[in-house]
Amino acid sequence: MRDSPTRLPPNSLMIKLYNTPLASLLGRMFLLLTTRGRRSGLPRTTPLQYEAIKGAYYLGAARGVRADWVRNILADPSVECRVGRRMFRATARVVTEIGPIADFLQVRLRRHPHIVGAILRSEGLPRTPARADLEAYSARLALVVLTPNPSGEPG
Repeated sequence: MRDSPTRLPPNSLMIKLYNTPLASLLGRMFLLLTTRGRRSGLPRTTPLQYEAIKGAYYLGAARGVRADWVRNILADPSVECRVGRRMFRATARVVTEIGPIADFLQVRLRRHPHIVGAILRSEGLPRTPARADLEAYSARLALVVLTPNPSGEPG
């Protein structure tokens, strides 16, 4: 029997919490990503877990390229981010290659063994997944890499 994954609060609640003194604490694990709606052209803000690696922000998309926020990025890679109290513009790149996604999962699992381990187990992976397990799981995911723009200023 599969464990049921922990559900996060709805996006609207996370965004409201991010506008309180909790922003600094939430910013350690979540960022707010604002994309431009691919059809409406309106700003769309989504709270997402991230990993900061070598000056970039890495986001996993469990729904792969079917996720609305990923589809918005494919239409327009210019995004705005908020990490804690810091706001900046970035360029997003969608990665669908299995190797880099599996690498990202290994980093997440090493940094957050309990929560990421529970997520992976809920998806049917073993308690200690081998690289081959992560690669098989990676085939249905997407990875988004946010590179802050040199000026970094929000729009």
